[in-house]
Amino acid sequence: MPATRQPTTATGKRGEDYAANYLRSIGMEVIAHNVYVGHDEIDLICRHGHHLVFVEVKTRTGSRFGIGAESVTTAKLARMRRAAVAWLQRNDEYFAEVRFDVCDVRITGEHIDLTHYEAVV
Repeated sequence: MPATRQPTTATGKRGEDYAANYLRSIGMEVIAHNVYVGHDEIDLICRHGHHLVFVEVKTRTGSRFGIGAESVTTAKLARMRRAAVAWLQRNDEYFAEVRFDVCDVRITGEHIDLTHYEAVV
């Protein structure tokens, strides 16, 4: 199984933890956090029924840099797909479908907002 590391910032960890809790609340099972395959990272890997969901979490503390989900470029999605393929090759689990989601987390003081984008690819 690929190595697992902690997010590099407290803000990123807070956003990823919030996203993981949200995803659990809508019925997903979080099976891995911060999975690295080579230099590529998958923030969260979840089971949702017969789906395996690879989730990118973007956390922002203000609006200065726009919506976090806007920073998920086609290049980032390609890296996510590459990491997902490598993860799937190393794990013997079967899933009917694979999906890529983005969670956009906005932290303003103690207030947190989350927007969940399903099936972005």
